[in-house]
Amino acid sequence: MPQTVCSGTMFTTPSGFSPHLACAEPGEEEEAPQEGPGPGACLADGHPITSASLDTLIQNLVPTADYYPEKAYVFTFLLSARLFIPPPELLARVCELCIKQQQLDQSPLDTAKVRKFGPKILQLLTEWTETFPSDFREEKMVGHLKDIIHRIAPCDEERRVVRGRKDIRGVALYAASRGNREKEMDGENGGMDFRGIGSRREKAYWKTLNQVLQKLSQRLALMSQGEESIVKVSLNASSISDKLVAFKTKPPPIQKDMLSICNDPYTLAQQLTHVELEHLSHIGPEEFVQAFVQKDSLDGTQQPCFSDQKKKTSNLEAYVRWFNRLCYLVATEICMPAKKKQRAQVIEFFIDVARECFNIGNFNSLMAIISGMNMSPVSRLKKTWGKAKTAKFFILEHQMDPTGNFYNYRTALRGAAHRSQTANSNRERIVIPFFSLLIKDIYFLNEGCANRLPNGHVNFEKFMELARQVGEFMTWKQVECPFEEDRAILHYLHTAPIFSEDGLYLASYESESPENQVEKDRWKALRSNVLGKT
Repeated sequence: MPQTVCSGTMFTTPSGFSPHLACAEPGEEEEAPQEGPGPGACLADGHPITSASLDTLIQNLVPTADYYPEKAYVFTFLLSARLFIPPPELLARVCELCIKQQQLDQSPLDTAKVRKFGPKILQLLTEWTETFPSDFREEKMVGHLKDIIHRIAPCDEERRVVRGRKDIRGVALYAASRGNREKEMDGENGGMDFRGIGSRREKAYWKTLNQVLQKLSQRLALMSQGEESIVKVSLNASSISDKLVAFKTKPPPIQKDMLSICNDPYTLAQQLTHVELEHLSHIGPEEFVQAFVQKDSLDGTQQPCFSDQKKKTSNLEAYVRWFNRLCYLVATEICMPAKKKQRAQVIEFFIDVARECFNIGNFNSLMAIISGMNMSPVSRLKKTWGKAKTAKFFILEHQMDPTGNFYNYRTALRGAAHRSQTANSNRERIVIPFFSLLIKDIYFLNEGCANRLPNGHVNFEKFMELARQVGEFMTWKQVECPFEEDRAILHYLHTAPIFSEDGLYLASYESESPENQVEKDRWKALRSNVLGKT
C-alpha cells in the first residue's frame, strides 16, 4: 500500500537488524574502546572498535605521517558523526588536530613529516567531498579545505628547491640549450634562480585541491538541477482529477490511458527502472541519518545538531512520493475503463509489467504495482478479476509476502545482489530494493539501539551496521540505466492524472455496483461530492 517516511507509526512489523549490536541497557557500563566484531573499523592501534568517546573517534579519523584510517571507518564515521556534531564543526576539529599534530602553526615546518602527511590529508578531504558533497554547500567547509592546503603547501616548495640544487649542472645545461642562461645566472648558488621550480611544486597541492573543488562544484550543480527537476515533476505528478470518473460513461478516446502509450510490459518495466534509478541517484547517504535525527542526550541545549537547518531529506521523501504515485496510477488505470473486459486487460498487463520488474531486479516498482492492485477499490472488482488471468499475480504476491519479515523478498534481494556482484553488464547489475522496507529496517535499527551508551560513549557498532546497509544501497544506486529512454512513456508516468482515494472508490462503484448498504451510502455521497450529482 502507499507509504510514508520518517514516521514510527508507519512501521508495524519488526525488522531484522544484527542481534550482536551493542544496545543500551539500564546501568550498563563499558570500557572504551572495546574489542569486538567490527571488520573494517579499527582504531589506529589496530584494535576493532565497538564504542568510544566522540573525541577518540574524531582523533581516529585524522591521518598522520604514518597512519590513514580504513576506508570503511571513514565512511561509517562521516555518515554517523552528524548525529553528534555538524559537518562544519567536525571538519574544523579535524583541521585543528592536523595543525596541532603536524605543528603547522610553527615555523619552520618539519618538512619531511609534512611531506608524508600532505597526500594523506588530501585523500581524506577528497573522500569526504566525493561521498558527502552536500556537506560542502556551506562556504565555511571550503574555507577549511583551503586553509589546510595553505599550511602544507610551503613544504612542497622547499622540496623542489632542494632537489633543484642537487642538479644545478643539469638545470644550467638545460637553460643554456634554451638560450636562457643569461636570465637564469643572476642568483645565488652559482647564479641559478630556483623560484620557478619551487613555485611549480607548490602549485601541485593547489592543483589537486582545485581539481577536488571543480568536481565538487559539478556534483553540487547536478544535485541542484536534480532537486529542481524533482520539484517540477512533483508539481506535475500532483495532478489529481476525480472528475475523470465522468468519462467512464463517454466513448473513447476522451482520456489517454497507459495501454495507448505503451502496450509492451517489458518496455514499461524498463522505463519504470529509469525513473527509479533517476530518483536513487539523487539520494545522498546522509539523508538516511538525517531522516531520523534525534536530540543528543549529552548535548546541554537538548537540541539536535540539525536544529539550525532544515533536515535535508527532500530526495528521500520525493522517492517515497513516487512510490505512492505509482500505486495510485496503477489503481487509476485499472478502475478507469468502463468495460469489464478492458479492466481485465489492464490487470493482466500490469501483472506482466510486475513480472518484468522482478526479472530486472526492480523490486520497488514491483511492490508499487502489487500495492496498487491490492488497494480496496481495485480488489473489490470481483467480476473484473474473474475475467483476468491471475496465476502469475499470485506468484508475485508470494514473492513480496510480508510473512516472516518479508523473508521471500529478502531471499530474492540477496539473489539479485549476488548477481550484481558477479555481473558483466549494467543490465545484470541492477538492484532496486523495496525502498520503504529499507527505510523501515534503518528506522528499527535506529530505535532499537541507542546512539550513546550509558557511559557516554558513541555506540559505534550500531553505526557500522547502519553504514553496511547504507553502503550497500549506495553501490546499487550508482548503476547506470542500460535501457534507452522513451520520453513519451516517462512523461506519462510523471504527469498522467490520477484519482484520489475517493475518486478510486467512486470509479470502482461506477464499474461494479455497491454490494451492501454501506457501499451504497458511500457511493451516493461520493457522487454528490465529486461529481455534483444526487
